[in-house]
Amino acid sequence: MADLLNIGLSGLSASKSQLSVTGHNISNVNTPGFSRQDASQATRTPQFSGAGYVGSGTTLVEIRRSYSEFLTSQLRSSTSLSSDVEAYKSQIDQLDSLLAGSTTGITPALQKFFSALQTAAEDPANIPARQLVLAEAEGLARRFNTVSDRLTEQNNFTNKQMAAVTDQVNRLAGSIGSLNDAIATASANGKQPNDLLDARDEAVRQLSTYIGISVTPQDDNSFNISVGSGQPLVVGKTVSQLKVVPGLSDPNRHEIRFVSGGSEQGITSQITGGELGGLIRYRSEVLDSTMNSLGRLALVVSDEVNTQLGQGLDLKGQVGVGLFKDINSSDLVGRRTYPTGLDVRIETPSSLTTSDYQIEFVSGSTEQFRVRPVGGAWLQTSGVPTVFDVSNGEIAGLGFSVGPASVAGATYTAMPTRRGATDIAVDLDQADQLAFASIVRGESSLQNRGTGNISQPLLLSGPSPIDVPGLKSAFAALPAFEATVANGTYTFSSSSTLPPEWQLIDSNGNPLSSLASGTTNTVRLAYTPPPVPPSTSSDRYLFEFSLSGRPQSGDAFSLGFNTNGVSDNRNALALVNLQTKQTVGVDSAIVGSGFSFTDGYGEMVERVGTLTAQARMDSEATGAILKQATDNRDSLSAVNLDEEAANLIKFEQYYNASAQIIQVARSLFDTLINTFR
Repeated sequence: MADLLNIGLSGLSASKSQLSVTGHNISNVNTPGFSRQDASQATRTPQFSGAGYVGSGTTLVEIRRSYSEFLTSQLRSSTSLSSDVEAYKSQIDQLDSLLAGSTTGITPALQKFFSALQTAAEDPANIPARQLVLAEAEGLARRFNTVSDRLTEQNNFTNKQMAAVTDQVNRLAGSIGSLNDAIATASANGKQPNDLLDARDEAVRQLSTYIGISVTPQDDNSFNISVGSGQPLVVGKTVSQLKVVPGLSDPNRHEIRFVSGGSEQGITSQITGGELGGLIRYRSEVLDSTMNSLGRLALVVSDEVNTQLGQGLDLKGQVGVGLFKDINSSDLVGRRTYPTGLDVRIETPSSLTTSDYQIEFVSGSTEQFRVRPVGGAWLQTSGVPTVFDVSNGEIAGLGFSVGPASVAGATYTAMPTRRGATDIAVDLDQADQLAFASIVRGESSLQNRGTGNISQPLLLSGPSPIDVPGLKSAFAALPAFEATVANGTYTFSSSSTLPPEWQLIDSNGNPLSSLASGTTNTVRLAYTPPPVPPSTSSDRYLFEFSLSGRPQSGDAFSLGFNTNGVSDNRNALALVNLQTKQTVGVDSAIVGSGFSFTDGYGEMVERVGTLTAQARMDSEATGAILKQATDNRDSLSAVNLDEEAANLIKFEQYYNASAQIIQVARSLFDTLINTFR
């Protein structure tokens, strides 16, 4: 009877524990990361009797959780990947809407500006039309400023979000370290502390939403967690920290530093996965290049328009002044590097790239330096890094000069295009100062007997600013060109008697020999101000015109300074032609390379649009992968209320049956006692 009572008590105790486990499962059905638990039973050691071994009841062996390390690890990696993509996508969606929007993009403002120029070119003396050009130029500059401000706001948001995410990473890392300690202590008896393990797994999963991690289980059931390229964030109960600081090469771009003990190291470029990885990836792949591309376009627009205006005359007969702020004004050249101390000039805007550059001065020198694109290799000559000098001229469209705060052997980060869209502004406020007229005009003599005709000359190149008095004097001394016709060709008798500063050449720069009668001939006239030759080719004026028809001997053609050319619109038409001229990203080594203003902006929008479309597809794919990983984990570990309800009924019946065994044992014992009374 005592054996029967013990058997009943063991069943009663086991059933009670099973009911407790089932109740625990039900009460935690909505607890994040909870794994369903079940109790495993085994028979007690049987007792030997003469007839054999008699069972002595049941006992609980272990309370286990339904858990798979593989499924949990798969869920962590899927969570990290999905969070990365979602953080990237949320930012690039905003950028795509900004750049491609009909009310927020640059293209509509560019079109309005050139449309106003076209209208003004049709009537160059019309002051209201000129005023419209100034108004649309102001609108274009403000549009560049506004888009740049939005990009700056995104960069600032990225910095703040990186700090917020890093705080969450540190908080969760501390929690995991505490749980590691508690789990190691609780596991000392050889049993698994299931609820603590679930809490830690959930904390690790949450951590993976913020940053990509690597998890290494240890013998004492603790986890070691590393980030980046293996930096140990959590080792047992020892926890390191991440912190966000202004960048060493650019304080506007914050960086992540790993802090362990008294040492720090930068790990920004090594972080992948999670929200933090997505933000860093978006900034490096999209935001930085977009800010530089937009700034490059603003610089090229400003310089090309200003340069073309500088090749014409305004309504007062004065050489044109810049419409936009000078891209190399004194307040801009010193703000293109960090730290300050090296001035960066834009020498050839059309040759600019979208790269930032690292400038490293040779030790002990503030004159010689090496250059490399940020993240790239040093510019080399014969496999050896090239050493440049500040007086060597331009490098990738840039020129450098040492500022007063320069330091020998220092390293600078040059960001030549980063602020281009922020700094563009309209300087011109007088409509009559818009230089729509060309500086030279061509005429045919009224006494000409043939059908020869001269087109109006265009200034192809020249120094800036134009020397108006010098050109007036030079053209006054330039004789007319008189044709000498022979055998279907003609030459100019004055070509051999031109002043030494003047030269007739063909489109290839060769001295002009003869022209074909009855066709259109392109002629170039070069003027080199004294002394001859000039110190640089940019000192030379180069004009181009065409001669057509059939002139007769003695017919004369003359070129002169365009005095009182208020109705001349040739320079205005040249300004209009800038809209389709390839001036952005021109590679001098590749013929026909580069983009127009609109195409340059369109290329940037297309790139962002392509990346946005890819991000959306990635979001769908990673979302599906995450759902599948979650479903796989839940199919094993999640609580099923129907199953637990069935277990309640089953274990309640077991409990009642065990209680009945105890009742039978009691009845038998009572009967036995009563027989001896």
